Amino acid sequence: MTIETSWVAGRIKQDQIDCYLDQGRDFIDDDKIWQQIKTAVEPDAGTVRAILARSLAIKTLTPEDLATLIQVKDPGMLLEMQAAAFQIKKKVYDNRIVTFAPLYMGNYCVNNCAYCGFKHENLKAKRRILSMQEIRKETESLAGKIGHKRIIAVYGEHPLTGIDYIAESMRTIYDVKVPTKHGYGNIRRINVNAAPMSVDELRLLKDVGLGTYQVFQETYHRETYATLHPKETLKSNYRWRLYAMHRALEPKTGIDDVGIGVLFGLYDWRFEVMALLHHAIALESRMGIGPHTVSFPRMEPAFNAAYTLNSPYKVSDEDFKKIILLIRLAIPYTGMIITARETAQMRRDAIGLGITQTDASTKLGIGSYSEEGNQQQSERQQFMLGDTRSLDDLVRDLARMGHITSFCTAGYRCGRTGKCIMELLRSGKEGKFCKLNAVLTFQEWLDDFATPETRAIGLKVLEHEVQEIQKNNPQGFPVFSQFLDRIRKGERDLFL
Repeated sequence: MTIETSWVAGRIKQDQIDCYLDQGRDFIDDDKIWQQIKTAVEPDAGTVRAILARSLAIKTLTPEDLATLIQVKDPGMLLEMQAAAFQIKKKVYDNRIVTFAPLYMGNYCVNNCAYCGFKHENLKAKRRILSMQEIRKETESLAGKIGHKRIIAVYGEHPLTGIDYIAESMRTIYDVKVPTKHGYGNIRRINVNAAPMSVDELRLLKDVGLGTYQVFQETYHRETYATLHPKETLKSNYRWRLYAMHRALEPKTGIDDVGIGVLFGLYDWRFEVMALLHHAIALESRMGIGPHTVSFPRMEPAFNAAYTLNSPYKVSDEDFKKIILLIRLAIPYTGMIITARETAQMRRDAIGLGITQTDASTKLGIGSYSEEGNQQQSERQQFMLGDTRSLDDLVRDLARMGHITSFCTAGYRCGRTGKCIMELLRSGKEGKFCKLNAVLTFQEWLDDFATPETRAIGLKVLEHEVQEIQKNNPQGFPVFSQFLDRIRKGERDLFL
């Protein structure tokens, strides 16, 4: 028995699946979801507006509501839905856009997913796992040269990148501080995208400073899931993955925030959107809170993975934008992430539909951030990117659109997570409160990392935000103003 085989054999804890089942059934019923979709008819204006009123009240929609909105085709009604989606985003998150960078730790994997360049049988992939020294160098580039404050650390499912490696790598990242023009750069929040874990592993993950724990189901459709994840592989266990978020939110883990998603293009997008809502409802019902984020990866060509070129379920740009719109309306409290898989224009359009987070200066090759140049190498990365702009370019683009880039991580260190943050999000209070810290971190980034052009454009948006805070929060403004002045004089990592 090889090390890999032995490791795989002990991964799945069946009792940590069975405890969530209802008479042996899980919360995804393929036939029921399709029935909900097929029995819905195109609604009249009154029906749509009644559903939008529930969304605007930051209430999770029912599957029947969502199935009805999927059927909307009238251009006028779609415009009303878009206006409501942007209004919800403003109410819950204000005009902040959070940025991050993905950091791939290695590309060894025991699985054999048909759509992934890292699949085990891809013998042409250049395999590598970052050492702690290499992780330190990557972090120095991300935090000291680019200015990122948060990352998503991405780990393959393999014994070489198991929980002990994950914990050590996170400690290494948090330990890095890099001098900048006026202060220092460091990563203040590590979100983790990794394979499903047991409750004991998840508790250790939280102990070393986990932010949000992401596990994407890839596809909720059982037959498609089985086809794309070969039976002899660890990932073939649908329910171990399906209940990853339930395990993460168990009180004994201490984890507050989880992120869900699917890879759009593996199966019919209408089914996947419905299933995402069913997942959110299941988490709310059983664990007390829904997903902190929903991500929208769309399948892109991957090295030596023919399925990415031949899938019958490829999602058009128009359908992709409708997907984002529908999730913003269906799960109105959640953060929504679009990545550099998409083009710059698609990301601009998506922000207008309610997106709240996006990455920048993204490199997917293992060890690429500390290397010179920005060339994509297909054999070293999981898929190809659609937008390779720098963080500076993205910040400038967002500022021209009237958005402030937030580098804030204060809420996670002040206890505004889990059920607490959900209540704030549903009430609309979180967006207003976080505006203060967003402005502080934006000022810090502009001073330490921005090019002259970006700084000039960014300061105009920042000044508008300061005036809005003074107008809408006169009681809190004096303290905020003092903190802003301290940031401008060189202090760092201040938050309210």
